[in-house]
Amino acid sequence: MKVVVVESPAKAKTINKYLGRDYEVLASFGHIRDLPAKDGSVDPEADFRMLWELDDRGSKRVSEIVRALKGADGLILATDPDREGEAISWHVVEALNARKAIKGMPIERVTFNAITKAAVDTAMRNPRQIDQALVDAYLARRALDYLVGFNLSPVLWRKLPGARSAGRVQSVALRLVCEREREIETFKPREYWSLVATLVTQEGAVFEARLVGADGKRIQRLDVGNGEDAAAFKRDLELATFEVGSVEAKPAKRHPAPPFTTSTLQQEASRKLGLAPAQTMRAAQKLYEGVEIGGETVGLITYMRTDGVDMAPEAIADARRVIGKEYGERYLPTAPRRYSAKAKNAQEAHEAVRPTDMSRLPKSVARYVDAEQAKLYELIWTRTVASQMESAELERTTVDIVASVGPRRIELRATGQVVKFDGFLTLYQEGKDDEEDEDGKRLPPMKAGDALKRERIVSTQHFTEPPPRYSEASLVKRMEELGIGRPSTYAAVLQTLRDREYVKIEKKRLVAEDKGRLVTGFLESFFKRYVEYDFTADLETQLDRVSNAEIDWREVLRDFWRDFSAAISGTKELRVTEVLDALNDLLGAHIFPEKADGSNPRTCPTCGSGQLSLKLGKFGAFVGCSNYPECKYTRQLAASGVEGEGDGSSENGGQPGTRVLGNDPVSGLPVTLRDGRFGPFVQLGEASTEKGAEKPKRSSLPKGLSPSAVDLEKALRLLSLPREVAKHPETGEPILANLGRFGPYVQHGKMYANLGRDDDVLEIGANRAIDLIVAKEQGGGRRGPASDPGRSLGVHPETGKAIVVKSGKYGPYVTDGTTNATLPKTMAAEDIALPQALELIAAREAAGGSKKKAPARKTATKTAAKTTTKAGTAKAPAKKAATKATAAKEPAGTAAKSTATAAKTSAAKTTTAKKPATRKKA
Repeated sequence: MKVVVVESPAKAKTINKYLGRDYEVLASFGHIRDLPAKDGSVDPEADFRMLWELDDRGSKRVSEIVRALKGADGLILATDPDREGEAISWHVVEALNARKAIKGMPIERVTFNAITKAAVDTAMRNPRQIDQALVDAYLARRALDYLVGFNLSPVLWRKLPGARSAGRVQSVALRLVCEREREIETFKPREYWSLVATLVTQEGAVFEARLVGADGKRIQRLDVGNGEDAAAFKRDLELATFEVGSVEAKPAKRHPAPPFTTSTLQQEASRKLGLAPAQTMRAAQKLYEGVEIGGETVGLITYMRTDGVDMAPEAIADARRVIGKEYGERYLPTAPRRYSAKAKNAQEAHEAVRPTDMSRLPKSVARYVDAEQAKLYELIWTRTVASQMESAELERTTVDIVASVGPRRIELRATGQVVKFDGFLTLYQEGKDDEEDEDGKRLPPMKAGDALKRERIVSTQHFTEPPPRYSEASLVKRMEELGIGRPSTYAAVLQTLRDREYVKIEKKRLVAEDKGRLVTGFLESFFKRYVEYDFTADLETQLDRVSNAEIDWREVLRDFWRDFSAAISGTKELRVTEVLDALNDLLGAHIFPEKADGSNPRTCPTCGSGQLSLKLGKFGAFVGCSNYPECKYTRQLAASGVEGEGDGSSENGGQPGTRVLGNDPVSGLPVTLRDGRFGPFVQLGEASTEKGAEKPKRSSLPKGLSPSAVDLEKALRLLSLPREVAKHPETGEPILANLGRFGPYVQHGKMYANLGRDDDVLEIGANRAIDLIVAKEQGGGRRGPASDPGRSLGVHPETGKAIVVKSGKYGPYVTDGTTNATLPKTMAAEDIALPQALELIAAREAAGGSKKKAPARKTATKTAAKTTTKAGTAKAPAKKAATKATAAKEPAGTAAKSTATAAKTSAAKTTTAKKPATRKKA
C-alpha cells in the first residue's frame, strides 16, 4: 500500500475512489507548518535561517500520516500544481523527517491539473521529485513578507498610533487606491461643449452627426470650451446647408478573448456576477474539487490558480466538438486557436481555467452545485468555448458631412457599426471597466454628394470627470499590469485591506479610509522605495528567477535586507513632529478641503486665530488647533466643509478622537462619536466622576459601518437598540434586534439568531427577523451561529416536501421539514444526492423518526461527560446552572464561549487548586 497526501479532504475522498484499495489518501488541510508570529522566526544574522512551527492542527495531520506510513510501501505527494503546493509537499517531508518516519522510503511527487480519473492516472504514471527551485521561491517570498511585516509594522505602531500593519504587496495595493483618491480630490473639472446635428436623408431616414472640424482644423472633444463658442457654432449650423462628403464602410473582425486565468476570472466574476475575488476563489475551489455526478465524483474545472491561457490539445478538440454540435460548423474556425499570456511575469506552466469536460453543459451541472457555483461554472464554460469559436464579422461605417454657411465649411461625422456575423458573440462578450461601448448604431444608406436636411442642432454643456475609483476587478487588473504580487494572492490582499479597515466598498468601488491614507502617507514619506511599483515588480521578477533556478534565494534576501534594515534603523530617531509635518503636507487636500467662500480651510472655527493641523493621540490621528490648551477644538480627519463640524471643544473638553454629532431631541444630552480601545462607538451624554453614577449609554458601530458615515440620526438609532422588529407568529412575544459581543442578532425570549452578512441591524424587517428565529427553532433552538439554511436536494416525489441537507450541532443531516436523519460518518454533506437523502429519511421514519438526534451519539456524549476528574465532577451541577443562566442572558455565540471558559476554569482548578482563576480581558 502507498500513502498519498493531498490538501483538502474533499480532494482526498475523490482521489481515493480513483486509486482504489492499494492507496490510502490523506489530507494535510493546507499548510501544516508556518513561521511563528514572533521575532526571530527569520534570522538575517544566521543567513536567513527560518524556524518553522507545527500548530495543533498540523501536528494532528502529521501524526495521522506517520501512522499510515507504518508498513506502507511509499509516500506520494499530490498537492496542488503550483509553488504553494510544492511548498506544502516540502513541509510534509520535513515534518516527517523530524519524526524519523520515512527512513529509506521512496518519495514521489505527482501533479494533476484536474481532478478526473484520467488526469490522476496519468499523473501517477509520471512521478517526479520535489522541485527545490519552486520551494526556494516560496521560502524567499515567505521570508520577505515576514521581514517586512515584523519590522515595518512596529514602526507604524510607534510613529503612527492607530495603524494596524503593513505588508509587502498589501501596502503597494493600498497605495494604488489612495493615489486614485488623491487624483479625485485634486481634480479640476473642465468645461466643454458638444454639438450634435440631427439630419434627414433624401429617403427620410434620421441619424445624428457630431462636430469634428471647422475651417480646415480638427476640433477635439475639449476644444469648444465655453457657451459663447458653442452658441456661435450652433448659429452657423442652423443656417448651413448639409451634404454628404464621403462614405467609407470597412469590414472588421473582433476576436474572442482567451480562456480564463486566475486574474481574469476574478475580474469577470466581479463585473458579471458581482462576486468579490475571495468569493470567486472559494466557489472555484469547490468546482475544482468536484461533485458526484452519475455515481462518480469528478472535478468540474481545472486548477484555478494559474496565469497560463493555453489549453491541452484534447481540451481544444473537446471544445471544437461542442461548438460544431451546439452552434454549427459556421461557428467553427478552420484551425484551432492558440493563446499566449501577455501579463508581466506570466508563468505558463499550467493550463487556463477551463471545464474538465466541455460536453458537460452548464444547465446539466446546475442541479449538482449551489447557485453561486453554477453561475461561475457557466461563466468559465462560456468563456472557454467562445475562445475557440469563429471571430465576429463587423462592418464599420464612417460618413463625413460638410455643412456650408457662406464661405465657412464646418465638418461633422457620423459613425455606425453593423454585426454581419456574430461568431463568438452569440455566446460570450467580455466585460469592461469604466469604458464606453463601441457605437453599435446602424447608419442609413447614403452616398457622396447626397443633400441632407437639418432637423435640429443641439449644443450640450459637459464637464470633465475625475478618474473613477477602482473596483475590485479593475484593481486586480492594474496590479497584474504592473506585475505586483501574484494572481493567486490578489483575493487575500484585498480582503486584508478591508479587514484592516484601510479601505471600504461603496457602490462596488474601493474607497480609501482615513486610516489607510495615513499609512500610505507615512510609507510614501519615509519608506518610499518599498511602495514603489517598479521596485515591487522587480522583486517579483527576482522571485521568478529563483523559481527558474537562475539565482539563489538567499541572494535575493541579502540584497533586500541590506537596504531595508538601514531604512528601518533610520526611523529610530524619527520624531512624531516630522511624521505630522509630512502627513500634513501630503494629505492637506484631503484633511483641509477648500471652502466654498474661499477662506483659509486651516483656520480654527472656534477661536478664529489658531491653525488646524494633524495631531496624534492614543487612539490614532485627529485634527486639532494650534492654540491648545486654550482652544480645545478637535475633529476627525475627513472634514465635510460644514463650519464647526466635529467641534469637540466646548462640550467635551477637546478630547481627541471625539466628534459631536448633535443633541438628543428627547434628553437634550450631547451625542458623540468616539474612538475607543476596541473601535469607534457612539455615546449619549458624558461619564460622571461621582462614585456610583450611572454610565452613559453607548453603542459600538456594526461591522462595515464607517465612522465617517455616522450622523446624528444614525447614532440615535444605534443608541435606541434593542428595538422591537416583529411579534412572534405563535407566541405573540416581541422579536428584538440588537448588537452583542459577537455582532448583530435578533432575539425572541431566550432564543438568539445571528444576523447574516447582508443584514443590517438598523434596517432588518419583520419577515426576515421571523425567518431567522423560526429557522433557529427548527434547528433545535441551540445558541450559537444562525442556523444553516442548507442546500436543496430536490422535492420528495410523494409528499412534495423540499429535501434539504444542513449542518447541525451533531453533524450534517437531511430533513424534509418534519423528519431529520443524521448522515453516516462515511458520507459527506457535499456528496449526498436526493435518492440517498430519501433513503435516510425513510429509514429514520421507519425507526420512529423525530427531530431528536441519534441516540448513540447522545449516549456517547453523556459517557464522555461523566469521565472527569473528581474535582471536576463535584462542581458539575453548579457549572451547568451557571452555563444555563449565562446562555439566557447572552446573544448567539456567548453561551458556547461561557461553557468553554467554565470548562477551562474547572481544569485549571483540578491541577492547581490553590491558584485563583484569572480572566484576561481581550
